[in-house]
Amino acid sequence: MTEPMRLLVVEDDTVLADVVRRYLESEGFDVRLETDGHAGVEAALTWLPDLVVLDLMLPGLNGLDVCHRIRQAAPIPIVMLTARDSEDDRVRGLELGADDYLAKPFSPRELVARIRAVLRRVHTAPVEAEAAATTGGAAVRTVGDIELDLVAHEVRRGGSAIPLATKEFELLAHLMANPGVAFAREDLLEAVWGHRIGDGATVTVHMRRLREKLEDDPSAPRHLATVRGLGYRLDP
Repeated sequence: MTEPMRLLVVEDDTVLADVVRRYLESEGFDVRLETDGHAGVEAALTWLPDLVVLDLMLPGLNGLDVCHRIRQAAPIPIVMLTARDSEDDRVRGLELGADDYLAKPFSPRELVARIRAVLRRVHTAPVEAEAAATTGGAAVRTVGDIELDLVAHEVRRGGSAIPLATKEFELLAHLMANPGVAFAREDLLEAVWGHRIGDGATVTVHMRRLREKLEDDPSAPRHLATVRGLGYRLDP
């Protein structure tokens, strides 16, 4: 038997945290709770969970700072919990590398679906990369001077490595696998984040970050094109 996936929940609302813990445990996860930001960072970097469920509004150290510190130290997936009126914080969290977010109030069932989608993507990517390498598939995708290496999980531009967050890498990989194809934001949400229902700002933020890192002029991108009224396309 395999060990259950370990989830760290960082939430200062003890009633909500207990409900979430009970539901996640009933779904077969090993759950640890922390109620403040400093303890959340310490638990993430010592217990090394498979995923962190992170509230934005925390005592001691807010969720954005917690996300930033975890991301600097370890590639642990993060699902953020936010208030509905905190769009700026949601965007900032995505920019810091959060893999997904869920607005309060939410159903535990939806939270589990989001968690499973993130974990599925995290554990599927290395398998796909290995398959590409062993079957002679396109393990390295190229457009212009941009190279995406699925095996090394690395992006290079002009031969120099460009650090990307996990979701930035996955979004670029999907676009480079389908050059010239226009995708609606909802299609990209489903392909990269595992669900069609959500804020299109998630995709917009990640595209902006990719342009800033990969385009000579992010305001007039050569490869990462906007399709007006629809979404985005990668131009070879």
